[in-house]
Amino acid sequence: MEKAMSDMENLQLFEDQAIRTAWNEKEEEWYFSVVDVVGALTDQPDIRRAAKYWSVLKVRIKAEGNELTTNCSQLKLKAADGKRRLTDVANTEQLLRIIQSIPLQLNHVVTQMIEASVIVADDDEE
Repeated sequence: MEKAMSDMENLQLFEDQAIRTAWNEKEEEWYFSVVDVVGALTDQPDIRRAAKYWSVLKVRIKAEGNELTTNCSQLKLKAADGKRRLTDVANTEQLLRIIQSIPLQLNHVVTQMIEASVIVADDDEE
């Protein structure tokens, strides 16, 4: 999948926290760093805690019989140290399902952010 990704890699902000994103030209959709979204939603103090939360959440999702986490892809996204590292990413549909698995009240805010990204991407192509 990485070969289909364009150089269009962006940071989007959610409550002053960066969410790494990448545009897939072939599939014409955005991919979001799952760890970044989970970290922002659960107010994790750093990326390691966010990664740990995502790890535990993946186990819980799999235990429920949901194959969502096996459908997540990995892309090399730029980390805070400037190096590109493999990161779990999800498209809009997958990310919305992951967000629904997080026990919190901000789901609707992130859903709006993701939908706005999709609308902006659609507008850019016209």
